[in-house]
Amino acid sequence: MTVGELYLESLSTGVITPAELSWLTHGQDRFSRLEEATALRLGRLLDQGDIQLGCRLAPTADPSEAIASPAPAAGVLEEWIEPLGRRRHR
Repeated sequence: MTVGELYLESLSTGVITPAELSWLTHGQDRFSRLEEATALRLGRLLDQGDIQLGCRLAPTADPSEAIASPAPAAGVLEEWIEPLGRRRHR
C-alpha cells in the first residue's frame, strides 16, 4: 500500500480504517515530501468530515445488487497513482 493508493481509496469510499490510519501515522518518518502533503490532505478531509473513520463493507454476494463500476480511464494510473508514490522506493 502507498500513501497515494490510500488517499484515492479513502476519497472514493469516504472511509479510512483504523488500521490504515495507524499505518499512515507510523510511517510518517519515511514519507517523501509529496507523500507528506497527501497525508496532510487526508487529515484535513478527516477534520472536515469528508472522510469518516470506520470500516469498509465487503461487496454484496448478489451480483444484481452490485453497481457496476466503470473501467478506469487510461490516464488515471499515470496521472494519479504513479505520482502519489506507487513504486517510488523500489
